[in-house]
Amino acid sequence: MIYLDYSATTPVDEEVLHSYIKCCRGYPGNPNSLHKLGVESKKLMDSATNQVAQLLGCKSSEVIFTSGASESNNLALIGVVEYYKNRGKHIITTKLEHSSVLETVAYLEKCGFIIDYVPVLENGLVDLEELSKLVSKDTVLVSIAQVNSEVGILQPIEKIAGIVKKFPTTIFHVDGTQAVGKIPVSLENIDLYSFSAHKFYGMKGIGCLIKKEKIQLEPLIHGGKSQSNYRSGTPALPLIVSLSKALRIILDNLDENYEKVKRLSDLLKKEISQIDGVVLNSKDTSIPHIVNISIFGIKPEVMLHALEENEIYISTKTACSKDNSDSLSLTVMRKSHEISGYSIRISISHLTTKEEIHSFVKNLKNCVKTLKF
Repeated sequence: MIYLDYSATTPVDEEVLHSYIKCCRGYPGNPNSLHKLGVESKKLMDSATNQVAQLLGCKSSEVIFTSGASESNNLALIGVVEYYKNRGKHIITTKLEHSSVLETVAYLEKCGFIIDYVPVLENGLVDLEELSKLVSKDTVLVSIAQVNSEVGILQPIEKIAGIVKKFPTTIFHVDGTQAVGKIPVSLENIDLYSFSAHKFYGMKGIGCLIKKEKIQLEPLIHGGKSQSNYRSGTPALPLIVSLSKALRIILDNLDENYEKVKRLSDLLKKEISQIDGVVLNSKDTSIPHIVNISIFGIKPEVMLHALEENEIYISTKTACSKDNSDSLSLTVMRKSHEISGYSIRISISHLTTKEEIHSFVKNLKNCVKTLKF
């Protein structure tokens, strides 16, 4: 099997799985219970929370555990505009966002909020001049992903934050789901930051929202004491511990992993560029972990299943997309239908090998030749 869909989800690290199982068996108490087992569980939860905070350079009180990045994004967007509804009705985002942001702002638009989508340049970067024109004293929230999930565009978050911070009442949310564990992350000048453990070899079902201390939110889930006042429910202690462990492991090896992925990505791009009819959509502004291509005349789902017959697994778009329409990211980047409608995403990892890259390209060539004629 050759797995090249790491941006959709990653395999669980063995050490992370071991920590999860150990916690399940050794800490049965509810962290909110007052008896000995509950106190022991609470200590472990606090320790895991402290580690997450230290690794990300924030305060423990700013860490909110959720079920994943989609919930974190919903909590950030809806929680902010509900709490600060008297500040204004204006929200700014981009069309490059994950569906959990795009569909949430579409819902908020139905609730009376005014949504502006800041244009992006042909290289995928946010048009900073246009963003400067859009932000005003009535803008309650700006939400922009650090890394786009389809093409891998890395946004200049510091520059964007500099524009947003000219308006003290405007809150800046960043979806960091495709960034954490791949590139260095700084939470400076970011008010809210979302991510999910299964993107960096952690368990599915656990994510995080970092909420800076000065920011308030209206919870989505009400009722009962929990790990945070902003997210009720019995704390999922084994998942919390596993997220903390996964984050520590991946950040300990961040530079080494990045360099390996960069070499593999360069190799992949070089070999793909030699195949007739294949266009490389990834830009210099893309992180190396995501390589997006288009193959003229071959529907993405047809190519996906052709490769699947050889136990090679890629993606047509982001795994959370609802349909088989054109790539929204490439459409926004002003690409033709022949490009945006025929794109596939190859996402690699430090676990990927050169042999897998060579085998994938060989099979891709054969599939292109077979499916075109």
